[in-house]
Amino acid sequence: MNFLLMTVLVAFRVLGRNRMRSILTMLGIIIGVGAVIAMVSIGEGAKAAVQAQIASFGTNVITILPWATTTSGVRSGHGGAVTLTIGDMEELRKIPGVTDVGWARRDAMQIVHENKNWFTTVNGVTPGYLVIRGWSTVSGDFFTQADTETAAQGALIGQSVAENLFGPGEDPVGATIRLKNIPFKVVGKLIAKGYDTRGSDQDDVVFIPFSTAERKVMGTRFMGSIGAGFLSAETPEEMASIVDEVKRVLRQRHKLRPNQDDDFTVRNQLDTAKIQEGTSESMKLLLLAVASISLLVGGIGIMNILLVSVTERTREIGIRMAVGAKRRHILLQFLVEAVVLSALGGLIGVGVGVAGAKVASNIAGWPAIISGDILVIAFGFSALVGVFFGLYPANKASRLNPIEALRYE
Repeated sequence: MNFLLMTVLVAFRVLGRNRMRSILTMLGIIIGVGAVIAMVSIGEGAKAAVQAQIASFGTNVITILPWATTTSGVRSGHGGAVTLTIGDMEELRKIPGVTDVGWARRDAMQIVHENKNWFTTVNGVTPGYLVIRGWSTVSGDFFTQADTETAAQGALIGQSVAENLFGPGEDPVGATIRLKNIPFKVVGKLIAKGYDTRGSDQDDVVFIPFSTAERKVMGTRFMGSIGAGFLSAETPEEMASIVDEVKRVLRQRHKLRPNQDDDFTVRNQLDTAKIQEGTSESMKLLLLAVASISLLVGGIGIMNILLVSVTERTREIGIRMAVGAKRRHILLQFLVEAVVLSALGGLIGVGVGVAGAKVASNIAGWPAIISGDILVIAFGFSALVGVFFGLYPANKASRLNPIEALRYE
């Protein structure tokens, strides 16, 4: 034990003679370890941010969109034909495992309050849509089914809309806004949801009853047609079977032949989450590969410097062997120097990585999740790099012929 301690102290003294060279040698390890910690932390933070954004869309949500149709060889785009109706959604309500059904249509338009105006997205929705999407209010309340049946002129507004039409701290509930010169009473102010996975501001929105949008604000070419349908599954495990049943029911209702494409699209919230997380994992692995190259370069740097050190200290090695040092003592001495270099670099790299992750998270706007496990793994790996790349120079030093080493000038 005393011998090992003495060897470590000698290693620090030897490395201290050439401080600049030692620091430059550790640089590769510092960058590698710091990059590994920063990339993993940022990657985990990005994944958590994506999961939070997807969760803000609602729980166990299945989205159904009218899609392209082909008529006389001409294919229309999204919304180019009436392919989804209220009747379809009422039929889908009967599917086992479906807890809520809602539908919506949207349009972008100018809204006015007194001397202020704002261009935003107006959505005609049913009360079920608001439940499925997990919306709640800061003040006021949702419009009711009775409001939908009577085409009431009530509106729910998002935080971004409230900030642009009303003063700081002003409660918009009870105020009147105008859509296409039609007065609407604000019945509720929605909680903030932030940005979705596509970077759209979910709070820059106005909700009005679907029937009001259809009859008074947006109009329609066909009464009962909808822009999008939404279902909520009772459990995540049931979502896949519900999606299959939705496709079967809609194909049957739309009288599509087996050789015809679907005239609708069904999106599963879990599939969206998997795609987003898969992209995040791929980026993290790519960045980890780049960081690992830095560790490799750092290890090669340690090996090169130790080989130079062996050459510079050949006479010293010869003297130590002449006074009784065994081969294993010389091997241990140079191996310890390699480990000290890599471990110090790893320790500094941990600090650099943590700081870098926090700075990057502040810039990107998502949390940096720093795991204690990754800190230990990165530091431990840096020490292993020292052992691996220090073994060859240490072995070379221990195999020097004492007589030839003493003669070395």
